[in-house]
Amino acid sequence: MSHIHPSLIVKSSKKRGRGVFALNGIEANTLVEVSPILILNSHETKIIHNTILHDYYFIWGHQQNQSAIGLGYISIYNHSPNANCYHECDFDDNTISIYSKRFIAAEEELYINYMKGEEKPLWFKPI
Repeated sequence: MSHIHPSLIVKSSKKRGRGVFALNGIEANTLVEVSPILILNSHETKIIHNTILHDYYFIWGHQQNQSAIGLGYISIYNHSPNANCYHECDFDDNTISIYSKRFIAAEEELYINYMKGEEKPLWFKPI
């Protein structure tokens, strides 16, 4: 299954390249996207660190030794420790879903927390 909320658009994000934005308001607890993914095995995951894909992948699998590139808009959501959305990885269906945590106003950028609340350092300096 794949799904992209009709109110989403990708456009330039200040100091962040591109990002996902709401064209219209999105209610809290709304499923905004379900995206299929491309899975990279552990060998391919080591290789992507030397490519542009390094900034767009998710750690993947029950063993956390694979990676995934989201199709749809999944790999375009920017990071915020105070994200207005959260993501769920479904290792059985090979999808990533994005849900709104609160009301998102028209023109507002949608963010996820890349670390899912874990206390690990990021691989980049947040803006």
